[in-house]
Amino acid sequence: MPDACRHFIHPGLVLWLTSSSIPPLLCSIDPKYRKTGNWQWTFEDKPVSVYYEEHEQGTAENVKNILMIPTISDVSTVEEWRVVAKDIVTRKGELSYRATIVDWPGLGYSDRPSLNYNADVMENFLVQLLNSPNSPVADADGELVVVGGGHAATIAIRAAGKGLIRPSAVAAVAPTWAGPLPIVFGRGSDMETRYGLLRGTLRAPAIGWMMYNLLVSNEKSIQSQYKSHVYANPENVTPEIVESRYELTKRKGARYVPAAFLTGLLDPVQSREEFLQLFAKLDGDVPVLVVSTLNSPKRSKAEMEALKGAKGVTKFVEVPGALLPQEEYPLAVAEELYDFLQESGR
Repeated sequence: MPDACRHFIHPGLVLWLTSSSIPPLLCSIDPKYRKTGNWQWTFEDKPVSVYYEEHEQGTAENVKNILMIPTISDVSTVEEWRVVAKDIVTRKGELSYRATIVDWPGLGYSDRPSLNYNADVMENFLVQLLNSPNSPVADADGELVVVGGGHAATIAIRAAGKGLIRPSAVAAVAPTWAGPLPIVFGRGSDMETRYGLLRGTLRAPAIGWMMYNLLVSNEKSIQSQYKSHVYANPENVTPEIVESRYELTKRKGARYVPAAFLTGLLDPVQSREEFLQLFAKLDGDVPVLVVSTLNSPKRSKAEMEALKGAKGVTKFVEVPGALLPQEEYPLAVAEELYDFLQESGR
């Protein structure tokens, strides 16, 4: 396996997967621009409290609504979109914007029940969020722009292609479709068996927490992730960011979604061909912006580059950054999003 691939995954996990015998807060945002709340998502008759933030400036007329959903990862959080949201909502122009940022169930500041998470479960959440009359984006009047990073963007595109949600536009920022292990080790039957064993171990009582603490929930591992492939510039990975993300990994139930994400259960498609087909389904119906990055890991960047000129992609741009440009270079991302909103009349 190429050395570059090893940066994606904790060294102990590389050994575990390749062995023939498998062993047993960022910058503060002025409160006047932000209010917080919790919305109840119901899945399998169980209520799940979902955290969200609303960012807007005053009570301007002609307000357009934006939903921002974080990149799915073991340290996913609404925090990654805060600076982008503030930049857009405080701009002066003919249109004003309200940005709602929502944490995924099982991640960030939302509840983290032990559901059998997969891409369909996450899609169900997004569909309910956009269609429920009591959701935080219920008053969008059919004019809601969905902005997502990584897998979140692809899940939104998939739901829109099925007609389950009807966004007025979609912005896919550093979109991805393959989880950390499948993108490196593939999906052969042997590897799928190992993914299942790892997933079961991470979800198990006692030993699950032990392995989760080893692989994910420690500051050294988080810092390594951010410096190797989440951020483009290692110097931008501050102790404050690492501490903030570390605290998220200590929340009750924190290991369940990462267990699914790492092993590919949250992957919305299984191939590049399927990835491109998702975007093609929106051609001529929903404007789509794709924001690629200059320094994404090689394999992830190849998937983003495949969208350049692809059917269904209205506009393709590139910004500094790696897998989390909205957090590392928020003003560059905000500028591209704002231009897209203006150009598409959204």
